[in-house]
Amino acid sequence: MITWSNLDTLPSYKKMLSLKGQVKLAEVLGNADAAKRVAEYSVPMAAGLKYNYAAKQVNEQILSVLSDLAKEAQLVEKFEALYNGEVVNTGEKRMVLHQLTRGQLGKDVMADGKNKRDFYVKIQKDIADFANKVHNGELVNEKGEKYTSVCQIGIGGSDLGPRAMYLALENWAKANNTFKMSANFISNVDPDDAASVLASIDISKTIFILVSKSGTTLETLTNESFVKDAIKKAGCEVSKHMIAVTSETSPLVGNPDYMACFFMDDYIGGRYSSTSAVGGAILSLAFGPEVFAQFLDGASEADKTAKEADIRKNPALLDALIGVYERNAQEYPATAILPYSQALSRFPAHLQQLDMESNGKSVNRDGKPISYVTGPVIFGEPGTNGQHSFYQLLHQGTDITPLQFIAFNNNQTGKDVVIEDSTSQKKLCANVVAQIVAFACGKADADPNKSFAGERPSSLIYADALTPKTLGALLAHFENKVMFQGFTWNINSFDQEGVQLGKKLAKAVLSKNYDGALKAYSSFFGL
Repeated sequence: MITWSNLDTLPSYKKMLSLKGQVKLAEVLGNADAAKRVAEYSVPMAAGLKYNYAAKQVNEQILSVLSDLAKEAQLVEKFEALYNGEVVNTGEKRMVLHQLTRGQLGKDVMADGKNKRDFYVKIQKDIADFANKVHNGELVNEKGEKYTSVCQIGIGGSDLGPRAMYLALENWAKANNTFKMSANFISNVDPDDAASVLASIDISKTIFILVSKSGTTLETLTNESFVKDAIKKAGCEVSKHMIAVTSETSPLVGNPDYMACFFMDDYIGGRYSSTSAVGGAILSLAFGPEVFAQFLDGASEADKTAKEADIRKNPALLDALIGVYERNAQEYPATAILPYSQALSRFPAHLQQLDMESNGKSVNRDGKPISYVTGPVIFGEPGTNGQHSFYQLLHQGTDITPLQFIAFNNNQTGKDVVIEDSTSQKKLCANVVAQIVAFACGKADADPNKSFAGERPSSLIYADALTPKTLGALLAHFENKVMFQGFTWNINSFDQEGVQLGKKLAKAVLSKNYDGALKAYSSFFGL
């Protein structure tokens, strides 16, 4: 029987707190046995990825306690309950089914009078059929011309995840002859966003994808009107240029302005929706349905590893538990995501939403206040750009920030140049290695301004190359990590009430139903 208990009620929690500061990275990585630790503190992931945590402040005793914590908190059992269709989203009283979009992990899940796995497979097939018709010229614009670009209109999870995934695979697709259509994204209600994108594309050859589960999202519908107006001004028919990703009960269904609708449901949160129709439509149109299928295969492989009870065989669970140790025992307030791959330029932004919107909670699953910290602040940028920006604070600032490096042996395009006896890619990888050791071991110097304290923990996720399959596995790894951490903290990682208050107050301002501070600040903008 599964029990949902606050973290601080578990015996292993107090043991974990007592082990704070036990490991000194300069000692374990600055001696003759360092190579042995680097080799042993490594776990295979899905799709050829590996997770190395040798530069984390853990040892066998800490790992043993974390393993006990996983058992006491019943983390794997809670995941099993989730994928078998139990209602784990207590805030909205819903099942959580994003893993089901990429594979069957357990028993059949029935909802809304249908088998949900069959439902998601059908949507994927419908999108693939539509994309193939666009690519082979069966579906054309009002002039009989083929479409050459696609543009997604959405915000939050309807933008960040799909945008990050598109950018991650754009160069790979071009190098592997699977690039079909260029993609753009409109998300911000700031009219400059839509205006800039529309000015850069040929509207007459573009398919716009409106993504809104309810069909009533204010920012998205505002941009929809902006885009429709631009389509008409370009002398085009709206119905030849728009499709929707929405729910089956949305007012967008049956709207003659849309030539097709692909469905999502309430069981998949926006930040978890990249493997649903939200990501599927734009990725299938941009790169082809086969590439999207490979992406799903990688995510499915990662989900299967998340079922393992042994934390040494479950990289998402291990990563999650080390993160809990860093947050609750080490009291580190933030985590930096540092991909040494330009293709992952927007991946940190997606993970920022995934993690902070999921685990930025101060009450438990029953709505009762908790007395321990939960999700960290997430931020990041691609290396080596970040090295010339915020790494100064990471190396010598007063706070310690754990780091998660992501790197690949090879780039996506195969194009490179040799300068001073090494390629650009080798230089990139050399910087990853150097930063891990520099953060961990530091450097003493007679000049305090040049002294590095070290003891900055990091992990490394790496593979041969970033492909659709490795990207899917990478995405699912972090989704599952966030899930396991939410279970550990006994919070609901699948609602986001924190985004609602601002929306309500903005509507009050626009309707002039305000007084006090709202009215005072509104006067600054003529509202």
